Amino acid sequence: MEGKTVAARIHDLDEQLTSAGRRAARGLLGNYPLLGLAPVAEFAAGADVSAATIVRFVAQLGFKSYPDFQRALREELEQRSKSPLQRGATPADHSGEAPYLSAFLAQSAHRMEESAALISPGEFETVCRRLTETKRNCHLAGGRFTDFLAGYLEAHLRLIRPGIRRLDGRPATSADQLIDVKPGDLAILFDVRRYDPAMLEVARTLSRRKAHIVLITDEWLSPIARHARYCLPCRTETGRTWDANAVLLGLVEAIIARVTELGWQTASERIGALEGE
Repeated sequence: MEGKTVAARIHDLDEQLTSAGRRAARGLLGNYPLLGLAPVAEFAAGADVSAATIVRFVAQLGFKSYPDFQRALREELEQRSKSPLQRGATPADHSGEAPYLSAFLAQSAHRMEESAALISPGEFETVCRRLTETKRNCHLAGGRFTDFLAGYLEAHLRLIRPGIRRLDGRPATSADQLIDVKPGDLAILFDVRRYDPAMLEVARTLSRRKAHIVLITDEWLSPIARHARYCLPCRTETGRTWDANAVLLGLVEAIIARVTELGWQTASERIGALEGE
C-alpha cells in the first residue's frame, strides 16, 4: 500500500473489511478527510462504530498508529489543494542531465508503471466487463482539464456498443440529462486536482439515482471517491508546475482495447455496419 492515499487503501481493502470496518470506511469517505482528522472518539461517533473498531480499521489500512494515519491525511490535504503556483517550476539549468524531452518522457513512462501498481487489476477488469453489458446506458463526463478524456472515450465506445451518453459540462444542461439516468447505469467520471465542484455535484446526483460510478482520478483521489463504486487512480504528479494527464489517456486507451476484446461480437458488427461491410 506504500504511496497510496488513505482513500485508495480503503478501496483496495473493501472486500476484506468487516461490517463495522465498512461503516468506518463509509463514515470517513462521506466526510473525507475531515472526520479522520478528529480524535478517535469523534471519528467513532461520526461513523457509528466503537473506538476499538476505528483503531482496528486504521491498523488494517497499514498504519502503525492513529497519529500516523492522521499525518497521512494532513499530507494528502496539503498536496490536493496545491495550485500550479505553489508547485513551482523545475530549475532552468539542465546541464549534465539527459535532454529535456527524453527525461520528461522517461518520467512519463515511470508514471505509467506506478499507475499500473496503483490500480487494482480486478477492479480494472470488472469495469471493462461492465462496459460490455449493453442493457444499461453508460454516461461520461469530465472536468476542466479532463473533459477531453471523456470525449475521447465516448468516441470509441460509441463504435463498440450502444447506449453511450456524454453529460454536458454546463450545470443546467447536465441536470436535464441526469433525469434520464436509471438505477444500475454506469457513469464514468474524470476528476483531478484541483477538483471540480460541479463534477462533485454531478456525482452526488448520479449516486442518488443509483448509478454505478467509475472514478478516474489522480493519486490523491477526487472527493467523488466517496460516491464511486469503482476507482481507478493514476499517478499524475510531475514535480513541476503542471500535473500530467498522459497516464490517464493511457488508462483510457487500455479500457478501449480491453472492452473491444471482451465485446468483440457486438463491436465488430457495429464497426462493420459503419464501414458498410
